[in-house]
Amino acid sequence: MTGQQTSQTDRARELESLLATGPFAAALRAAIRARGLGLERIQYRLRSRGAPVSLATLSHWQSGRCRPERAGSLAALRCLEEVLEVPQGALMRLLATDNGANGST
Repeated sequence: MTGQQTSQTDRARELESLLATGPFAAALRAAIRARGLGLERIQYRLRSRGAPVSLATLSHWQSGRCRPERAGSLAALRCLEEVLEVPQGALMRLLATDNGANGST
């Protein structure tokens, strides 16, 4: 296996583990990293799906400063799961099990 393949395999394993156990922010960061998209590209893809989210909000979600809790944010999270190509409901499930929220959007 080459170094790049090993790195991709490691990222996939990390993502799978974090999607199963959380926390939400770490799983989101891992999904973004695994997908290889910048926040601006993710924002564009969400907007094109009718789920506008600011760059600041995406950054806050992945850093753990806040997390999606409002109806509009939860709808955007469903679209975000599609954009990041993670199983439907995987990130949403982590919100229900995470208790360490610092804020909401």
